[in-house]
Amino acid sequence: MFYPSQSPAISHKLANHPHHVNVQDQSPWSRNVNHTHTHHPQQSIGPPPPSPGYPLYTNGAVNPIQHHPHHPLSHPPLPHHQHQNSLSHYPSPPNGHNHPQHMGQASPGSVGSQIITPHWQQQLLKCEMIRSSRSSHHRARASAMASRTVIKSAIPITNPNLVKPSTSTNADITESSPNDLPGTPALSSTPALSASEVSPSVANAVVNHPSSTVGPIAEAPRPTAKAPQNTWSSLDMGGINIKTIPPSSGLFTFTFLTNLYLNHNALTSIPAGIAKLRHLELLDLSGNNLPTVPAELGMLTQLKELYLFDNHIVTLPPELGSLHQLQTIGVEGNPMDTSLKAIVQKDGTSALISYLRDSCPVPSPPPERLWKSLISPQEREALATDPATETLSALCYNILCEKYATERLYGYTPSWALNWDYRKELILTEIMNYDTDFLCLQEVDITQYEDYFVKHLQGQGYEGIYWPKSRYKTMSDADRRQVDGCATFYKADKFSLVERQLIEFSTLAMQRPDFKKTDDMFNRVLGKDHIAVICLLEAKETGTRIILANAHIHWNHAYRDVKLVQVALLVDEIEKIAANFARLPPKPDTPRAPVYSDGSKIPVIICGDFNSVPSSGVYEFLANGSVPPDHPDFMSHLYGRYTTDGLRHRLGLKSANATAGETPLTNYTPGYQGEIDYIWYSTANLAVNAVLGEVDRGYLEKVVGFPNAHFPSDHVCIISEFRVKPPRPPALLPTAS
Repeated sequence: MFYPSQSPAISHKLANHPHHVNVQDQSPWSRNVNHTHTHHPQQSIGPPPPSPGYPLYTNGAVNPIQHHPHHPLSHPPLPHHQHQNSLSHYPSPPNGHNHPQHMGQASPGSVGSQIITPHWQQQLLKCEMIRSSRSSHHRARASAMASRTVIKSAIPITNPNLVKPSTSTNADITESSPNDLPGTPALSSTPALSASEVSPSVANAVVNHPSSTVGPIAEAPRPTAKAPQNTWSSLDMGGINIKTIPPSSGLFTFTFLTNLYLNHNALTSIPAGIAKLRHLELLDLSGNNLPTVPAELGMLTQLKELYLFDNHIVTLPPELGSLHQLQTIGVEGNPMDTSLKAIVQKDGTSALISYLRDSCPVPSPPPERLWKSLISPQEREALATDPATETLSALCYNILCEKYATERLYGYTPSWALNWDYRKELILTEIMNYDTDFLCLQEVDITQYEDYFVKHLQGQGYEGIYWPKSRYKTMSDADRRQVDGCATFYKADKFSLVERQLIEFSTLAMQRPDFKKTDDMFNRVLGKDHIAVICLLEAKETGTRIILANAHIHWNHAYRDVKLVQVALLVDEIEKIAANFARLPPKPDTPRAPVYSDGSKIPVIICGDFNSVPSSGVYEFLANGSVPPDHPDFMSHLYGRYTTDGLRHRLGLKSANATAGETPLTNYTPGYQGEIDYIWYSTANLAVNAVLGEVDRGYLEKVVGFPNAHFPSDHVCIISEFRVKPPRPPALLPTAS
């Protein structure tokens, strides 16, 4: 089968090449090549041939033969070789058309610029590599050849798509056969690529790249969703004369793809539907006729390599600034805007992405979140006119501590929107506008609590209770003010604080006699300093008692046993506290105050960032009241009676959003979107009137993640309104006649 040596999209660019007749098939199948090269007298140095399909810069001295590679593997670029001698004499190659702006500007490889920065040298090396892979299905065929067993091969050939060495001799690529229809893609059967396979420089850079799941601090912010699994993850559609991709193309259903090659075709546009391929790590659009790229490319936040070489692109949409993990954006061979190209030449891809991110216009705000009522308007009106009706409302919000809001963790967020001075105003405005009875905030540091929230919320009639995480005890005065914790506020004109209690999970674990002899407790539980704050409140007018808990549970899915233990310890303490609270006599100045025969009669509200999804053991325990001792989330670790008898509680809890039939996204980042924050309530003595609805889905589809200009935290606040069920009077004993 004959594979054309150049893309149909650049055939017009090769017509005037002085050695066009000698251009050979670049296919890996061309093994027996016997060419006679005529000696060319050395000529004065001039511009390279006008075809972007030829590698212009090679290792060592430049000669006419080297402009005609006969096999793409015959002269692989040496990543550490210095090319200043061979590169510095040539201007940026034209794109087959005369662009005055492009021809006039010089790259670092031009005579006018004698110094090639490492950033631009990498750009040119990758550009050369891409230009040598213009034949149809080049990557798929090269990978298929590399995966074959070669007996007595003098030069070992490795498969660049393999995640790790494999003993299998099966081909990793489904090759294009002669019976394939034109345009049929070659599908890779390799597993998803790790970052280190995408680029030689990626292996060490991934850890240092800004990500919502990898950070410089001990506490990564949230769980991470797993990518869809499939037997192949790369798709090579390069060099097969694709002129257009319809918006309804089935290509956009392959959401499991990590590598997509659309290079050296005849494309003039890329549909916005490409934003559905959220797991792409490499996208090659080089060698087409693209005048621009869609802004929706900015949704592909997993991208590490984006090749746009040899197109007609003048500028880049600022929405690409959200590509915070991008290692390389290939722009050489385009009539690129001088200022944008200069950023790449001098400071590299990361600098360009930062520039685009911070200069991106603020998107339109989302529609206002709507309340979802669980009672009819008639019932609500009746409750409003009933003097015996008692309602209360609670807000739960992880506000994202200033210390954790770093560019390294949230590289997709504009720096101005990540700044605490900007975010704190949005946070305060939001919670004050909702005007709930209780505020349960997580990730509030001491400075924020004392200098900002207390000062402003006291003016709105709130009183506060706060404790930082346990680590503050071991720090200096300056450092401890940056330790985050849980802050609870209540309306002081409606409720009085009876008692407050700090729950330090590691301390409670140490105090349990059945935990003391387990290695898992020392190795896993004690190292986590997460806390909960419990407030015992009493309504001033009615004497109704409320137990309000505000918790922040450990984040790491690898420690889901610790999450389960922390929540079990919390519930155990709430049951003990409730029993003691019920024994307190009512205040004499509240004659209507209910009498509580036991702790189960007191309304309980538990708010918090539980870092646990609805399918977790934590959710199962809180919602069902028990989990078995061999629950998978214990991960076969030993925790005394918890793993011999199982977990049980009698609080009768339910998630307020579950009651409303909602599963809102309470955490929204590129790496995870889901529900991990909850407001739990005791169903025996509380009922849900309404919950605050979720963020508009249409808006979410157009934003990469939070925080952003409209949402100041990676979490979304949740609110529930309850009505108190009066305690049932004890059954009357029959009187003797």
